[in-house]
Amino acid sequence: MIGASEGPHYALSPQEARGSSYLPRSNVLLLPGGGVMYVPEGGDSPVTASGMDAGARASVRESRAWLAAGIVPGESEFEREIAARSLLNLRLLTDPSGAALAAPNPRWDYVWPRDASWMSAAFSVTEHREEARSILDFLARVRDERGWEARYTPDGRPVPDGRPAQLDANGWFLWAVWVYAETGEGYKEVRDLWPEVRRAAEEAVGALGSDGLPPGGADYWERRTLLPNLGNSAALLVGLRSAQDLAAGLGHEREADRYRRSADRLEDAVHRRLGPRAFADGYTRTTSPASGRDAAVTFLAPPFGREREGLRGEVISTEEALTAPNGGVLPGERWPQEPTVSWTPESAFFMLFAAASGDRERAGRWLRWLAEHRTLLGAFPEKVDGDGEPQAAAPLAWTDAAVLLALAAGEGMLPGPPGEMG
Repeated sequence: MIGASEGPHYALSPQEARGSSYLPRSNVLLLPGGGVMYVPEGGDSPVTASGMDAGARASVRESRAWLAAGIVPGESEFEREIAARSLLNLRLLTDPSGAALAAPNPRWDYVWPRDASWMSAAFSVTEHREEARSILDFLARVRDERGWEARYTPDGRPVPDGRPAQLDANGWFLWAVWVYAETGEGYKEVRDLWPEVRRAAEEAVGALGSDGLPPGGADYWERRTLLPNLGNSAALLVGLRSAQDLAAGLGHEREADRYRRSADRLEDAVHRRLGPRAFADGYTRTTSPASGRDAAVTFLAPPFGREREGLRGEVISTEEALTAPNGGVLPGERWPQEPTVSWTPESAFFMLFAAASGDRERAGRWLRWLAEHRTLLGAFPEKVDGDGEPQAAAPLAWTDAAVLLALAAGEGMLPGPPGEMG
C-alpha cells in the first residue's frame, strides 16, 4: 500500500510488491530495477520514476517528519521498524475526515467502529493527536438514535448489507475516548464529546439484563449468538469503566456512580456466568459451557481490566488452547472455519496482554511470530494459512493498532486499566 499524507491509498498487488521494499520510514516503494513508486503529495495515483526524484524525496521527508512529530514505540530497532510501518499504514488508512478504514481492499474499505476505536487509541498513545481525534469525531457524527451500525462507508453512510449491528462499538468508543483523554492534557479535551460518551454509556447500561449481562447478538466474530457472549460483555465492561472515569473527570458525579454500579454488576456477571464453572474450562464464548474458550478473555485482563486472582492463568491457558498448528491463534475453540488458519488480530491480543502484564518474553515471542508472517512488504495480514503464508486483507488496521498498543504498553505508555476515578 502506498499513498500521500492526505490522499487516497493505493493497494498494491502481489505482483507489484514482489521484489520491492519500502524506503525505511516512508511510503516510497523501491522497485527491483532501481526505480521508485510513490504517490506525490496532492496526487491521487501512483508515479513511477527511474530514481529518487524531487517528488519521492519530498514524500520521504513528509513521512519521516510525521513520525518524528509523535512517538515510534519499541525498545529495539526491530520493534521500532515494525511500529513505524504500522503507524504509516494506519495513517494511509485514515482519511482527514476521520474515516478509519479496516484495510486497503474492496471488501474491507469500510469503517468498523470497533477497529476504528483501536486505531484512535494507537494514534493517541503515539502522540498523533490530530488523527486520533478525527476518528473519534467521525464516530460521534455517524452514530444515530439506534446506536452504531456494524460498518460505514468513508462518507459516513451505514452499509445496508444485512450485517447486524455490534453492541461492542459502544464499549470500544468509550475506551478510545478515555485513552485520548488520559494521554493528552486531561479530560477537558473531551468535554465536547460528553453527549456521545453519555449516549454510548447509557446504551451499555440499558443493554444489561436481569442477569447482569447484555443479550446475545453479533460479537467480534461478526456472528450472532443467541446467548450472551464474552466479546460484547467484555467490551461493554471496558467501556463502562472508561465512562465511569470520563464522567468523574468531567464533573458528572451522578453518572459516574451510575456507570460504576453498572460496571460492577456486569463484571460480577461476566466472571460468574462466563468464567470457569462446572462443565466449562476457562472463559467461554457464551454462557453455554459447550461454546468453548474465546480470545476475548484478553479484554478482561490488562490493559483493559484489573488484575484478578486466577485470570492471568486463564488467559495463558486460553492462548494455549487456541494455538493453531502454524503458531498463531484461532478466535475460539468452536471456531467454525478452517482450524489450520490463524488470525493475526487475536494473536496480537495475546501480545498486548503479555506486554501490559509485564511479560516481555511472551510479548516478544508473539511479535516475532507476527513479524515472520507478514506480507512481502512487511504488512500484517488478516490471516495466516496452514503453510504459514499470509492471506486475506493486508495491512489489517486492527492488527497494526493492537501491535502498536502492545509496544507502547511495553514501555509504560499505554494507560490502563480504566475505572479508577468514579
